[in-house]
Amino acid sequence: MASTPVSLFLCGDVMLGRGVDQVLPHPGDPHLREEFVGDARGYVRSAEAVNGPIPRPVEYTWPWGEALALLDDARPDVRIVNLETSVTSEGDFAPYKAVHYRMNPGNLPTLAAVRPDVCVLANNHVLDFGRAGLLETLDVLHGAGLRTVGAGRDAGEAAQPAVLRSAAGARVVVAAFGMPSSGVPVDWAAAENTAGVDFLADASEESADHVLERVARVAEPGDVVVVSVHWGGNWGYDVDRAMTAFACRLIDGGVDVVHGHSSHHPRAVQVYHGKLILYGCGDCVDDYEGISGYEYYRDDLRLLYLATVRPDDGDLLDLRMVPMQARRMRLQHAGRDDAEWLATTLSRVSRPFGCDVGVDADGDLAVLR
Repeated sequence: MASTPVSLFLCGDVMLGRGVDQVLPHPGDPHLREEFVGDARGYVRSAEAVNGPIPRPVEYTWPWGEALALLDDARPDVRIVNLETSVTSEGDFAPYKAVHYRMNPGNLPTLAAVRPDVCVLANNHVLDFGRAGLLETLDVLHGAGLRTVGAGRDAGEAAQPAVLRSAAGARVVVAAFGMPSSGVPVDWAAAENTAGVDFLADASEESADHVLERVARVAEPGDVVVVSVHWGGNWGYDVDRAMTAFACRLIDGGVDVVHGHSSHHPRAVQVYHGKLILYGCGDCVDDYEGISGYEYYRDDLRLLYLATVRPDDGDLLDLRMVPMQARRMRLQHAGRDDAEWLATTLSRVSRPFGCDVGVDADGDLAVLR
């Protein structure tokens, strides 16, 4: 008898700091050290100028908006989010960085509202307030019963994959890494006695083999293995050949899903030897409304990825990509025209990888194979 399929919720960057933090019930210090914006409340005003007033304070669930009911209905076995925000009131601004993200620990219920089974921390904002900020982030998340992967108090903790269980008992192994191509500084790497992220220097064959060796220490036959990687630049649809070779080498070595993120908009989708590769999931929650200059990419549009995988061999059975739109710092369902725009764009950039994307009768995006 075939094993019960495993359903995964995957999303891109969850950025709950800065302007988002300011509209929540416990806003932290709004001071910023950005070139053009010195107060996080400026991002709230920018969003309001585009889409109208945001009530303050909002409820903790506000940033997720209509996504919460959708996830409750979909009932994924495992929810994986890339938390691209430190959760701290400690630490100093990390030097040589243009943008810093942190959420007041008092606003943690906003993250908890989406009920993540694991929070990926291997990214370029988790140490925005130094190692003191990372340590408090770990304490706050773990104290609330939220699991993390990709960062830790030392190299051993940062490198430890998370092992989760589906409702039917299948194991899901999640490992996470950050690369300098996404802006992760090399000195953020965790060391023997130093907190930091699980750092990969590049997308080389050697790095892929290192990931496979790490996963092999934990994974068992029949596990669904997810590698979550923060890589690549913020804007643009091109996928570096090294990234493609890296992802395919992971799949060839036994990984079932490559969960890529860092780009502010969705990038190409690939189904390689039956396995899912997401080169960039795009932002999920952020405060980017009202920021001009990148309208071409429609970064107001977001995707929630719902993947169903067969645990026997890790093959992708179904991929549903639900289009959402950020308005007033809250996710709502995107309209049919916006869904069609996303499908056309994803088809264009995914076709070189053998995938076409269409819109189904419910207005969701699906891979046409």
